[in-house]
Amino acid sequence: MSAPQPPASPGRKGRKKTLLTVLAAALLGTAAGLAAVYGIGGFERNGAAKEADAACKDAVAVAKKLAPLARGEVAAFSAATTPRRLPELKFTNAEGRPVTLADFRGKVTLLNLWATWCVPCRKEMPALDALEGKLGGADFAVLAINLDTGDRAKPKNFLSEIGVKHLAYYEDPTTDVFQDLKRYGRSIIGLPATVLIGRDGCELGVLPGPAEWSSEDALNLIRAATGSKP
Repeated sequence: MSAPQPPASPGRKGRKKTLLTVLAAALLGTAAGLAAVYGIGGFERNGAAKEADAACKDAVAVAKKLAPLARGEVAAFSAATTPRRLPELKFTNAEGRPVTLADFRGKVTLLNLWATWCVPCRKEMPALDALEGKLGGADFAVLAINLDTGDRAKPKNFLSEIGVKHLAYYEDPTTDVFQDLKRYGRSIIGLPATVLIGRDGCELGVLPGPAEWSSEDALNLIRAATGSKP
């Protein structure tokens, strides 16, 4: 009986096909990982299934007036075209007490999600603080929510180190706020992420990524949203 023959080694075509398969699998894995972390692709698909909120039709009319002001430092601002109310986001304040988005009803609110590991977030924080200092009050508020999941003292120390004076501190180490916005359906793919919200809790627009929020472009946008004069 002849000895069993070893399996034939794959030829050049076989090796090439195997390599391509491995590379394709690696790319798909990377894409899946990014989607899980940043919500890429999920916002629009989920949002398509959301029904318009008829009670927010006035917010769309306001947003239409804001669209021409999306220029310069806030050129990435996308004014709302569909009447939609934001979910009742839940987070905590500096003392750990529960807060919801409904607590800001009656004010135009600039909701900003940030984390200390996000370099653009760190860079835009002084501008957000300056915006709150210039326009914050009974009619407008910057609501910056920290999403750090590690050392709870780190974000507070960071804000202290850069001299933040006007922003109140809010956090959500569970990151549920981000996930709720993801299910809500806005095209935000990472941090920082900013949503402009009307007094009635309805969306006025969204700006993915960082912006110079203390610039004249930003001030003009916010003043138009609140109906105040320069």
